[in-house]
Amino acid sequence: MIGCLCIHGFTGGPYEIEPLTTYLQEKTNWLIRVPTLPGHGMNLELDKVTHEDWLESADQAYQALASQVDTVYVVGFSMGGMIAASLAAKYPVDRLVMLSPSRKYLNLIKLTSEARHLLKDRVFGEIEENLSYKNFKHKKGRIPPRAYVEFAKCMTVTRPALKEISCPVLVLQGIQDGLVPYQSTHYLAKEIPVDIDVIYYADSKHLICLGDDKEVAIEAVYQYLTDHSQINANSL
Repeated sequence: MIGCLCIHGFTGGPYEIEPLTTYLQEKTNWLIRVPTLPGHGMNLELDKVTHEDWLESADQAYQALASQVDTVYVVGFSMGGMIAASLAAKYPVDRLVMLSPSRKYLNLIKLTSEARHLLKDRVFGEIEENLSYKNFKHKKGRIPPRAYVEFAKCMTVTRPALKEISCPVLVLQGIQDGLVPYQSTHYLAKEIPVDIDVIYYADSKHLICLGDDKEVAIEAVYQYLTDHSQINANSL
């Protein structure tokens, strides 16, 4: 039996990847697990949790799933992508999918562009329909400064794991990502010792499973996990 562990991103929750996990549940008979990392979810409580808590939670979720299945796939979004990579380096993982992985983060050029879009939508009365605005509005005032420090620590401790990965890897990255520079995939290609498949999406921002390209992105993940040879890598 196949199990698939899906890990959300920093300050997010399972809702960030829900369209993907729902699709996989509908199209397969796999055992899908989508843990909520400590302090995360719809009600953020990040004051007292650490990056060790997040890593330990993901570790326990992997071990629980692995005890029930023969094959494990791991999918991670943003910070979850790096946590997923650390699991793939530590445990038997058959395939790894990294969605907008935060190998490098805070793309200031794209953030400036995103701010202009938010201003434009506010002027034209369309701000409530802006996906980024909805996401930021939900989190406003709920992220203590120490949480960002823990995020940075999480990136520091998971980065060395990239060199230990031996399973097939798929990376999906939006060109319009305002948090993670799409060029960060170049670092991944150099650090991960196996050849990785990368698909860029010209219109996608950071929330790749919720944006304009979500249908094709989700289908790409499904095809990769079910038939690796069908992926058209490095496409736009």
